[in-house]
Amino acid sequence: MSEISPELADAADVLSDQLLVHLNRLAIILLPHADSLERRFVKKLAKLRVGPKVRTALVALTAGAAARVLATGLPPAKFIEHVEYNGRRLAKLNLSPSSIVEALQEYDRLLTPILRKLQPSEYANFQWVREQLHFCVILTLNNAYYQVREAETQAFYELFRVEMESRNLDELLAGFLQTLVQVCHADAGRLYLLNDAGTAWILRSASTAGEIPHSVENPPVQIRGRALQRLSRAQQIEPASGKADLLLDESWKSKFKSCWSVPLAAVGRTKGVMQFGFSKPYEWLPREQEMLSAAAERCLMAAEKARLMESLAAREEQVRQLAEHMLHVEEMERRRISRELHDEAGQSLLCMRLQMEMLENSLPPEKVEWIGRLREVRDLTERTIIEMRRLIAALSPAVLEQLGLGAALRQLVTRFRRLHPIRVKLQLTKLGRLPQGTEIIVYRLVQECFNNIAKHSHATAVNISAASADGTVRLNVEDNGVGFQVEEAFARRDSFGLSGMRERVALLGGHFEVLSHPAESASARKRGTKISILLPISTIGSRAGIERLIQSGIHSRKEFAAVE
Repeated sequence: MSEISPELADAADVLSDQLLVHLNRLAIILLPHADSLERRFVKKLAKLRVGPKVRTALVALTAGAAARVLATGLPPAKFIEHVEYNGRRLAKLNLSPSSIVEALQEYDRLLTPILRKLQPSEYANFQWVREQLHFCVILTLNNAYYQVREAETQAFYELFRVEMESRNLDELLAGFLQTLVQVCHADAGRLYLLNDAGTAWILRSASTAGEIPHSVENPPVQIRGRALQRLSRAQQIEPASGKADLLLDESWKSKFKSCWSVPLAAVGRTKGVMQFGFSKPYEWLPREQEMLSAAAERCLMAAEKARLMESLAAREEQVRQLAEHMLHVEEMERRRISRELHDEAGQSLLCMRLQMEMLENSLPPEKVEWIGRLREVRDLTERTIIEMRRLIAALSPAVLEQLGLGAALRQLVTRFRRLHPIRVKLQLTKLGRLPQGTEIIVYRLVQECFNNIAKHSHATAVNISAASADGTVRLNVEDNGVGFQVEEAFARRDSFGLSGMRERVALLGGHFEVLSHPAESASARKRGTKISILLPISTIGSRAGIERLIQSGIHSRKEFAAVE
């Protein structure tokens, strides 16, 4: 006896010793009449428009089939094994359990008169045997149906897992194909997609039972005649038949006895096809066809989603590179303006101040009024020169390039303290020299935070911490000001400070978070605002970044000469 499932064994164990005695007795009586009963049963099923495949499976569930097994000396468990096999087959033929019960009742109606006539004295015992045997059959059928449904559920779970875990389209297609090859117990599988022109099949994944699926680069299979239309429906292909030309892998015509072809279609348009090869003739049942068609639909949807995700990722990378480029251009423009202010307007103002001082010294003492006016203009010019130097330093801080981010932040804090009566604490941790672009971005973010604090917070204390580790820079700016409603601040269209910071950090692949607790009244305790920024260390503005931008054709090397 072959190994059977635990559930099947349980069904066989229901048959007690006493029942086995009566069952063997029933088998002996039925065996001479089994063939005629089977013919009458098949004829009855045919009148009920039951297909030949279903009829063959139903016959294997009857008492006559059990009689044949027992008459050969095999144990009852062998009959139960046949029931389980045919039960799975009936499940794949989409026959409902209730229809099976009704069909077996038809067989019982044919069997009852024969038993009454042959053994009227033992009819009650035989009826009891038939009921027990029927119970075992139903129990086994339920288990067989469960096996089929469980296998389908597991298959779709695996497809879902592949869809969730795949990192790209090729990995997704390979995972889907491997799963379906295992589900179908096929020896090999191929997955093709139509090219953009719709003129050829491109082999995207190949899988062989027991091997890891892989992407392949075979020559495209050109579409000839009505091949596309013929492959637009699910079908079984026998290589020995006239349909062998539908096999897209030429070697399959001599390698396999039976093949299945399942289209990948959407909105009535075929966009690909999956084909499965079997070394032995393997009948394709309706439930398997429906399951594979549903899996193919899901595969196509997942492939379209993967394509969109890859396209979106490529677009996001383009946007990120453009953001890096725009930040770099912004810094170059700041430096150009600061350089022109220093070289042109700044020098002119210094010359004016010197000329006014010389003119003031050349006037005679009695020209007190003119001397006073010249002194006022000279003082105004000096204040303008000081303010211009402040603007130049803000536009392009020289200390950032010469001494690095730490020194630049300390200078920025010193200037802020001079202008505002706010206590500022700066903490720098492992903040060595970073790529030029990263230092500029962090500096600008702190600069914008100071601007917002000075304008809106009414804070008396500010804590700033910056640290670099594991390829990232972490920046925290916290004040004890009045706070604000974060969502309202981001929703305002006339305010670009916080929104600009968030967008800049997001485009560079960083994380931006704002926590604020607005004070309910002037006397309420102020809990302030905290801004947390995690920024990946970038090569923006570094020589490697500049070379990459030059190679991409965005700028010529000459345009970077002034920056370097």
